[in-house]
Amino acid sequence: MNRVFNRRVRGFRLVDVVSLGCLIALVLGVYLAKTFAGRERQEIARLERQIRAEQASIRLLTAEVAHLEQPERLERLAEGYLGLKPVEVEREAEADALASISRGESEGEAEAAVPASSPVAVPGTTVSAALAGPAVPAVAVTPAPEAAPAADPVAAAPAGEDGAQ
Repeated sequence: MNRVFNRRVRGFRLVDVVSLGCLIALVLGVYLAKTFAGRERQEIARLERQIRAEQASIRLLTAEVAHLEQPERLERLAEGYLGLKPVEVEREAEADALASISRGESEGEAEAAVPASSPVAVPGTTVSAALAGPAVPAVAVTPAPEAAPAADPVAAAPAGEDGAQ
């Protein structure tokens, strides 16, 4: 064993050469690890900034959706651009009565089969949803307008109406 530690290569002991090589490899390894860790920290910071920006964007879009879905605003747009009016209670129908309505039976026969407690939409009409009570959702129907404009009512709204333009 003593021979290995005392062996010389070009005037240097072999153990010193091997130790120096290990030291250089270790220093290089630490440098590369630190460099890669720094790059990863920068990438993580960039992604966190991007996440914060996306979260702010999501909050903004959520607020915009809440504004655009306000029932008063939608009612105002429906009346102004589509000519829709609030639905009369007599125009409500239940799912069981849809078959008789589609066959064209008289209103008296259809109304006799249609209790007004749980109405649904009738084909060929537009639908507006409202709550009949605290736990019973009701769907009321109105006749579809004959000459409805093809333009998108939200896109055609004045800038003051929906704030999105």
